[in-house]
Amino acid sequence: MNAFAIRLKPQQDLKSELDQFVRQQALMAACIVTCVGSLTQATLRHANQPGGTVYQGHFEIVSLTGVMSTNGSHYHLAIADSTGATIGGHLLEGCLIYTTAEIVIGVLPQLRFEREYDETTGFKELAIYPCSFS
Repeated sequence: MNAFAIRLKPQQDLKSELDQFVRQQALMAACIVTCVGSLTQATLRHANQPGGTVYQGHFEIVSLTGVMSTNGSHYHLAIADSTGATIGGHLLEGCLIYTTAEIVIGVLPQLRFEREYDETTGFKELAIYPCSFS
């Protein structure tokens, strides 16, 4: 596995920056290895809800997980407030960095991730293919 390390700065949007990085690096299959940082605003979609919820304040990023590809990425985020209360959900645009986000991304060159419609779930889900080398 290859890896990248990136740092986001105050007021950058977490999801937008991750998606831009995926496009710039033309990543076909990658994953979030680790992330630490903080937010002043978080926008999350909770389980089985149609839209996002916006949270304002100061939050620690306690977990960021996800699979990444130019064919579509999928991230989940957990954050904690000043009392340690934790909430999480599907990462949406609108998560603004407070001081930093230090992110390590693992690249899986032997794989290619796609998003394909799944009749069982009704959503575009992860499809995993071996990467063909010419």
